Amino acid sequence: MSGKGKNNAEPQAPTFEQAMKRLEEIVRQMESGDLPLEKMLEVYEEGRQLLDYCAAKLDEVEKKIELLEKKDGQWTMRAVTESDLRAPAQGNEENVN
Repeated sequence: MSGKGKNNAEPQAPTFEQAMKRLEEIVRQMESGDLPLEKMLEVYEEGRQLLDYCAAKLDEVEKKIELLEKKDGQWTMRAVTESDLRAPAQGNEENVN
C-alpha cells in the first residue's frame, strides 16, 4: 500500500492558495470567451463557491491577527479591533485639493 494518499469519503478542502489559483484559472477561462454557455455557468458556480471559501478564510485569519504596538517603551500585542480596520493607516494621509 502506498503512503501517498488515502481514499476519504469527503474531498479535502483546498488551501487558500490553491483556491486562489483555481479562481485565476476560472477567470482566464471565462474571459477567453471560448466556453459554451453551460460550461461557463458551471465554472461560474465553482468560482462563486471558491470566492465564498476564500472570503471565509480571510475573515478567519483577520480575527487571529494581532496588532503590535509600542506603549511606554514596551512592545505589546493586542487583538485587532473593528476600529483598527476602519482607521486610516498612519502616514498614508493624502492631501486632496
